[in-house]
Amino acid sequence: MPHSFPRVYPILDASIVPTVDRSAFLRRLGSELTRAGVTLLEYRNKTGNDIELIVDGQALRDAMPAGKVRLILDDRADLVERLQFDGVHVDAGDASPADARRLMGPNRIVGTFGGSEALVEDILLAPADYLSIGPVFMTQTKQTSRPPIGPEGVKWLRAQAGPGPILVAVGGITRATAAKVILAGADVVAVSEGIFGQPDPAAEFRAWLAEIGA
Repeated sequence: MPHSFPRVYPILDASIVPTVDRSAFLRRLGSELTRAGVTLLEYRNKTGNDIELIVDGQALRDAMPAGKVRLILDDRADLVERLQFDGVHVDAGDASPADARRLMGPNRIVGTFGGSEALVEDILLAPADYLSIGPVFMTQTKQTSRPPIGPEGVKWLRAQAGPGPILVAVGGITRATAAKVILAGADVVAVSEGIFGQPDPAAEFRAWLAEIGA
């Protein structure tokens, strides 16, 4: 059965998590985001060891109950089952979408990079539930050498992909630009700095919902 996706997809990067009392911080943040209406969230930790990822993941799962919030782990398909997360996002250099699917089974979410200036070759054949595209605008949150594609690039990728695939636009998207990106053909906008760079991420998420809908 195909998965449904909300318009706004927060990406929580571990760089904002304090080194002291991080589990308490994540539980508090997770609870606030759940109350604010978050139903899908990716946790991205590129530098932590397995223990840190497991402890962080458990704190988020405790605060964001299964069945209410779907949690996606960046890169580590091998830890998804242990953490009782709902899926994984894999990029080039990680496990392939096919490997992630074999590891996690048919029911969990697999997301992967779909393209920038053009779709990745044969990506529409991959067993992925969504394709991230971009960067749409300049971004400091995730290191990339790819140039921004802008809303016109989103429009071009949608034309290449056709109406079926779920396209998740990423990279420098703000509340002021999100509607244009969706109008250009994105189903979902993924947001990191635009939410977690604010003093009150939960309140900011509510503002995003008011701006572009759930």
